[in-house]
Amino acid sequence: QVQLVESGGGLVQPGGSLRLSCTASGFTFRNYIMAWHRQAPGKEHERVAVITNTGGTPDYADSVKGRFTISRDNAKNTVYLQMNSLKIEDTAVYYCKAVRLLSEYWGQGTQVTVSS
Repeated sequence: QVQLVESGGGLVQPGGSLRLSCTASGFTFRNYIMAWHRQAPGKEHERVAVITNTGGTPDYADSVKGRFTISRDNAKNTVYLQMNSLKIEDTAVYYCKAVRLLSEYWGQGTQVTVSS
């Protein structure tokens, strides 16, 4: 049974930091490209960051470049999203996604709320 379980979301003040984690099971994690996406009410779905199966060449949305860092630990079947200098507009449900060829898996999402 494939599972992607996100954690680490919560309420944080503007300028603060959070680290999201997504732990995978039920498939060969090291073979999959991993990504973080987010969805905020009234806004378009956005891919925030993506990382290759070996951990190289991360790519980021312009809206988070220089503030967010994606990383992975294939030994732990986990992908991370370090979020620094958070802004109110980063408020959203954050989802992790695993992609390989025609296979695609999504987590259930974790809420991140940036508010003073």
